[in-house]
Amino acid sequence: MNYRKLISTRTLQKLAVGVFLLGIIFLTSTNNPSFANQATPTKVEEFISRGTEPFWSVEVTKRGIVYSTPDNRKQTFSYVEPISASGRTRDTVRVYQLRGKNNILIIKKQNTCSDGMSDREYPYSTTLILGNQVLDGCAEKK
Repeated sequence: MNYRKLISTRTLQKLAVGVFLLGIIFLTSTNNPSFANQATPTKVEEFISRGTEPFWSVEVTKRGIVYSTPDNRKQTFSYVEPISASGRTRDTVRVYQLRGKNNILIIKKQNTCSDGMSDREYPYSTTLILGNQVLDGCAEKK
């Protein structure tokens, strides 16, 4: 099996979805400043997202959205209600526009997502955009 081709095809597919969703979010957020004024919800579905090469994680909780790396780099963002894909259930795609920043977390339902390092399969793929850096990985509900 040609693993290089398999990995690059999957990565390109995920990146294409992330870029497409980023474009949609950019267009809607620039015309709707209310995203920055959202109230913190009472019911939150908690997620943990993980990525490799480089290693990173993002935890989504009611207290906030926390990005961290093994070298103790940590950024905490206030929780925001995710935006769902139009015409889809909330569990299909969640897009978190992180408050006060030009950073976005996308969690998308998949049949399976592999982290590329283990045999573990996750039900969600995830894309994290921090400024000019795009990170790709897998996610699961906590």
